[in-house]
Amino acid sequence: MHPFISRNVIYPLQEKLLKRPTFSYLRELEQSQWKSRNQIEAIQTQKLQNLLTIAKNHCPWHSRRLESSGIATEQFALEDLQKIPTMTRIDAQQCSHEMVWHGVPGGAYRYTTGGSSGQPLIFYFGRKRQAADAACRIRARRWFEVDVGEPEVYLWGAPVELNQTDHIKSIRDRMLNQLLLNAFRMSPAKMDSYLKAIDKFQPRCIYGYASSISLLCSYAQQTGRTINLPKLKVVCTTGEPLYPEQRTLIANTFKAPVANEYGSRDAGLIAHENSHQQILQMSECNILEVLDANGNPVKPGETGEAVITGLCSEAQPFIRYRTGDMVSLSRDTDKDGRGLHVIAHVHGRSTDFLVHRDGSIVHALAAIYILRETEGVEQFKIIQHAINSFEIQIVTNEFWNPVSSRNIIEKFKARFGTECRTDIQRMDTIPTEASGKTRQVISYVQPSF
Repeated sequence: MHPFISRNVIYPLQEKLLKRPTFSYLRELEQSQWKSRNQIEAIQTQKLQNLLTIAKNHCPWHSRRLESSGIATEQFALEDLQKIPTMTRIDAQQCSHEMVWHGVPGGAYRYTTGGSSGQPLIFYFGRKRQAADAACRIRARRWFEVDVGEPEVYLWGAPVELNQTDHIKSIRDRMLNQLLLNAFRMSPAKMDSYLKAIDKFQPRCIYGYASSISLLCSYAQQTGRTINLPKLKVVCTTGEPLYPEQRTLIANTFKAPVANEYGSRDAGLIAHENSHQQILQMSECNILEVLDANGNPVKPGETGEAVITGLCSEAQPFIRYRTGDMVSLSRDTDKDGRGLHVIAHVHGRSTDFLVHRDGSIVHALAAIYILRETEGVEQFKIIQHAINSFEIQIVTNEFWNPVSSRNIIEKFKARFGTECRTDIQRMDTIPTEASGKTRQVISYVQPSF
């Protein structure tokens, strides 16, 4: 499809049919990013007042929090946000029925996420939140001269087998000039076909998990593949920390700058790197606090936990939401003159790859997706001891169903082969590593290609 048609006809039509105000919001963001920091914080305050009013009127759980904090939403200053108690993933997990505004304009849509935190969460989002994430991502692409409708490769999670809905999505992807490659199955044969597909597609942008793109680049270098993508403007990584050696490997392989984005399904798109490798916060869409172990703000440059308030999370407000991610803020300003806040570093969490019995490299999220869809799983850890041997440590809550164990075992067999043995252990707590970090996926099987 010609990029002009995708950009001006197909994509806008899709967003209109889905009742997502993506392009109107994009126009606002293109202007607001150039406002001063004080002006952007005034926008944050106004949106926060609106969010708190919605939470007070439609979400009993938040209403009680606001009432106990003694905050008047009508006369609210940005610094008053610290008076509201923080909320956790467990709060959102167990009290979502008191947080959701099902009457939100455009409707509330159910989503399940697990990510690398190991605590599955079912939550609801609205069309405004979807539009905000999409608009912010489009804006960030434009920082690298990539616009809507231009060829883009996604190295992303994909189902094992395509159903009718997935085939429809594939047709839509082609009309939007998007090529989806399955990051969950990366055998040498698959990676060889991916490199050929990318070369034929000639993308303007490549987007995917940092570790998956890095793995593909390692394979290309080890097999002596020459990659020629003269139209490629940027490789955008997501889903996990991007380490310096990965950035160098990807940049050298694809001969293009690498930009990492930071966010999550529940908290939304939080930040994105610019062309100077500065991490710019999507300040019009979220408020980021960085707190120490006692809940106090840390100074710029110091590391603390990222606590997010999603300013577009009207369907299920996430107000002072503890992400579990470790970040540090910066005193710097955007080198291109934007008023957006700057994050110094995202420490985040890391995941390992898993190995299929046929030798394919399987992204950790392929296993995480199984656990996150299982009701009653409050926290988990997946350990691959051998090619067909998995240990799954699970902390359950009152929603756990004994049938769930059989379902997990069968899904692991479907994902990793019928000979896969899965040992499920229910535990009171899951211990941290000796380093103090919590790793949700560990594999002791070395991939080879």
